[in-house]
Amino acid sequence: MLPCQALLPAVVFALAALQALASDTFIAAVYEHAVILPDPTGQPVSPSHALALMNKNMDVLEGAIEEAAQQGAHIIVTPEDGIYGWRFTRESIYPYLEDIPDPVVNWIPCTDPSRFGPAPVQERLSCMARNNSIYVVANIGDKKPCDSSDPACPEDGRYQYNTDVVFDTQGKLVARYHKYNLFLGESQFNYPKEPEAVTFETPFGKFGIFTCFDILFHEPAVVLVSKMQVDTVLFPTAWMNVLPFLTAIEFHSAWAMGMRVNVLAANTHNTSKEMTGSGIYAPTGARTYSYNMKTEDGHLLIAELDAHPRLSPASPPAVSWNSHALSIERFSQNDHEFTGIIFEDPFTFTELTKPEGTLTVCQKDLCCHLRYKMAEKRDDEVYVLGAFDGLHVIEGQYYLQICTLLKCPSTNLSTCGQPVETAQTKFEMFSLSGTFGTSYVFPEVLYSGVQLAPGEFEVLTDGRLINRNITSKPVLTVTLFGRWYEKD
Repeated sequence: MLPCQALLPAVVFALAALQALASDTFIAAVYEHAVILPDPTGQPVSPSHALALMNKNMDVLEGAIEEAAQQGAHIIVTPEDGIYGWRFTRESIYPYLEDIPDPVVNWIPCTDPSRFGPAPVQERLSCMARNNSIYVVANIGDKKPCDSSDPACPEDGRYQYNTDVVFDTQGKLVARYHKYNLFLGESQFNYPKEPEAVTFETPFGKFGIFTCFDILFHEPAVVLVSKMQVDTVLFPTAWMNVLPFLTAIEFHSAWAMGMRVNVLAANTHNTSKEMTGSGIYAPTGARTYSYNMKTEDGHLLIAELDAHPRLSPASPPAVSWNSHALSIERFSQNDHEFTGIIFEDPFTFTELTKPEGTLTVCQKDLCCHLRYKMAEKRDDEVYVLGAFDGLHVIEGQYYLQICTLLKCPSTNLSTCGQPVETAQTKFEMFSLSGTFGTSYVFPEVLYSGVQLAPGEFEVLTDGRLINRNITSKPVLTVTLFGRWYEKD
């Protein structure tokens, strides 16, 4: 064994080498994939039939990975369900699953494919990463046998998990994440006994990973950011858009701004399921995004990000989300307060009846305050200020506090809160704030045509969401979406 004095120069050299490799920025890529789906059947197909379908999808993903690498990307994220789709029962998905080991085993499937039994999908993904010198993030299925000694073991003797995997530039498996918050309809999968907080280090920052519906819950999403202090979240998803608040690009961009981290969101593309919307998001807003309900094409997005956004001079300061709203007197309410429904949640609305003004609308402990001036008040368009403070109970239970300025689909007030994609009214100014009881608030502005507005608004440190100039496009929604995790 060498003495400590002899080891010191080697340690110093290694640290210097790592520092030299570290980068202040990196190139990120996400690919929105139009998944080739299996024929719907409740019966399992043969393993060779399952692999044939998965290879068709991996052929497409490999082309995207090669193109991303050629454009200098360091990492690429592909979607949830991107390799085999979602038309499965618990039995019929089994031929598509592989045994995915814990990354501590130090395994490169590309060079040692049979170490843990047949793993053709992991082998191919590993080789894609290795051959292109790029981190590859993919979503596949994991199977784990269990027996009667485990009281939670399913009757068929196995656990099946919706699983994200990450391979580094050498093709080594560096991360494995089992989805914890399963969406309705994912009966083919089990959720792990405990939520997993999966992270890994790279020369360009610390990364965390979770899947789709997980983003709405404290574990693992908030734990990764607040406790594990990741710089970037990897987010494979199969997101079905729900206007006015849960459109993929809108909510994922807002989440990145509210949590002050980078988010690489790769969505599946299927217009019949209203699945589209991928992006590369920074704490200051979207760097690039795509929302396409017109064609069935896949789409590659590439952008540069700060490796350590919290340390970046451009990083926005911390926000006290209720500071302004609690410090002012309640704005006047008009005579047009009423109840409307958004995604089964009863909002309290008040109509913007004048071209400019100040309004307040309250529900329970939440009061939402708005100052505004329209560029031109139109008789054929109605806007409302809305507030919701309560437990959302559709497709999962979670406590929300929401303040929103939104356009109604028609002049009939009973339609307010229903989906709408186009508008014609621009705003010279708006300032939206609320008396939030939570510090987890996600701000976003959505323009006509389901378009984001990066760089055109900002959040002040006292919690006001304001526009910087007259809005360049007509406004669909201006929203502060709060999640009060402690009250779930």
